[in-house]
Amino acid sequence: MREGFQVHAFLLGAPKCGTTWLSNALEQHPGLCVSDPKEPNEIASHKGTMVRDDKDPNLSKYQKFFKGRGKKIDCSVHAFACPKAPERIKENWPDAKFIICVREPVSRTISHWKMIRETEEDINSGADWSVFEKAWQDSRLRQDSLYGECFQNWISKFSRSSFLIIDANNMREDPVKCMKLVCQHLEIESYEFDFEAISNSNKATDRKKPTNFSRRLMNISSKVPNFLKLPIVFPLKLLGINIYNSKALTSNPQIAHIDFDIAKDVISKVTTDDIRLFESLSGNSYEHWR
Repeated sequence: MREGFQVHAFLLGAPKCGTTWLSNALEQHPGLCVSDPKEPNEIASHKGTMVRDDKDPNLSKYQKFFKGRGKKIDCSVHAFACPKAPERIKENWPDAKFIICVREPVSRTISHWKMIRETEEDINSGADWSVFEKAWQDSRLRQDSLYGECFQNWISKFSRSSFLIIDANNMREDPVKCMKLVCQHLEIESYEFDFEAISNSNKATDRKKPTNFSRRLMNISSKVPNFLKLPIVFPLKLLGINIYNSKALTSNPQIAHIDFDIAKDVISKVTTDDIRLFESLSGNSYEHWR
């Protein structure tokens, strides 16, 4: 661990489980310093849905992703499915706390698959997820829905009390109660969150497909030092403007269609037993998922 550098908490989960909504809410709390970008993807080998990189974390680089005061929280949600992340965090921040967002596995998987297909992230990563049954065989889609297997890696390193597990439905149905639980778990003061001001860039209705020019621009941008980018990007961010999502850099995606009953049958054959494992490890009941 770098001297004096403490990361207090990690937001984990899986794509399409409400983690974007929750991270946006956490940014409002004056007692928290949310990583910027929200998903540094430095500690885990899972760098988003498609990319894997087993290199050791660069903690000097990582430290620069936390720019404010308050307890530091890393919102790299893909770390949940990474087998290396629990050991790395235990070694560096043994007292860390965790929030895990989950969602009924069938709907989560289908929503995740549709997002990847409609943004063409599979194609641009050299994969082909056009046939759902084939995509399900790819661990980069399947593993995110196996909460029991993933949680088993974490519970072997940290006590159950280190984790707050939130069902995405509860965030939608009672966000006030949800955020009270989050504040209690992170041991920060209760806060009156402005839920109307929370944006969610992962809504299917707002989904855009990046153009080839946009991808090249993002690749170039990733190589530009932060001290050059921040004077431009940060003011736009405060105004809710994402230049990479502008009309000039995106196009409307082709909607990905799926036979829900077939997909449900394929997914449930694997997730039914995993739900029971997750229940036994977490102490929670997810009978409604079955």
